[in-house]
Amino acid sequence: MGARNVSDIVFLYVTAPNAETAARIARTLVEEKLAACVNIHGEMRSIYEWDGKVELKLETPLFVKTTAAAANRARDRVIALHPYDTPCIAALPVSAHGSAPAFLDWVAQATNP
Repeated sequence: MGARNVSDIVFLYVTAPNAETAARIARTLVEEKLAACVNIHGEMRSIYEWDGKVELKLETPLFVKTTAAAANRARDRVIALHPYDTPCIAALPVSAHGSAPAFLDWVAQATNP
């Protein structure tokens, strides 16, 4: 594997209402090659304002490892699969500092643009 431009790699931070929804989204993204891998983290508490009320809800965070070329398609697929009207989806750029080149190459090769 050759060195890949680190700007080609993007992590999408997503929250889901529960572990089952997170797993369904993750499996779909990987099966459709929109992500190389999705990490599903343990349940967390989210406090936010919605429709004029402060809410406290349990959510399950995901980190979607994808490429810049596939990020928009992955985002759109999450939106289509997600039960929320406005799901949290934030693209996080990956820095070359401290990143493992072989890992970045793997993400790029496992993801279809």
